[in-house]
Amino acid sequence: MKSILAFETPKEAVEYEIITKELMAKLKDYQQVLEQHYQLTTIPKGVLWTTAELVTTTFSSIPIPAFTREDIIYISPILKEWQNLLVSQLDGKAIPHIKSFYENFSTDQLFVILAHELTHHIDLFVDEFEDERHDSIWFEEGMCFYLPRKYCLTEEQFKEITAIEQELVNTFTEDYGQNDLNDFGSMSYQGSLSSIMFDYWRSYLKVKSLLEKLDGDIHGVFILYKKWHEQGRETSLVQYFEDIIK
Repeated sequence: MKSILAFETPKEAVEYEIITKELMAKLKDYQQVLEQHYQLTTIPKGVLWTTAELVTTTFSSIPIPAFTREDIIYISPILKEWQNLLVSQLDGKAIPHIKSFYENFSTDQLFVILAHELTHHIDLFVDEFEDERHDSIWFEEGMCFYLPRKYCLTEEQFKEITAIEQELVNTFTEDYGQNDLNDFGSMSYQGSLSSIMFDYWRSYLKVKSLLEKLDGDIHGVFILYKKWHEQGRETSLVQYFEDIIK
């Protein structure tokens, strides 16, 4: 997989060369996990590293500086940009310990976002990039966070980010809890940053909850997900899991 530095000045490219090489080396190890266990058969051609401004205005209109297309992953390697963005998602709410966590957002957490984007490419997800996706994007997004967090973070880091996102869901439920998780999709990106992230937080927590009920059987959850699809998606995926996993 190519590592492509796409900055507006040579100085910026040099400044972020070290962190991008470090992240690409870690990504190669995680790629092997996906290839061996989760049917990653076609990898993207490269990772395009650039600024948050270029990711969100030139390469896309999504207000989050990381996304994947069929051939390329686009992402900012600039920790300060991520720190500022993730603090801003709190909408000024008085949760200082979470604000402090995001102000100190680490390379390990940035790597999870990069690995999240690669996880989208595994063949276990039934929808293709060009498909009009509905009813199940929450499952894909949640699993794309669960897998890299489970494989690439320490147990302490895993518990910390889980606790933080659970608290954030609790904090923002009054604002956005009426939104149907099954509707998570392209329309989600038209809301505020906190409303967008609310869907990501609860998607991850929903997937984690499903796995806890199935004793951590990741492939078992994927088997149920595929069965739901092959049976014609007769109910929403949320309802399907609720009916099967009591």
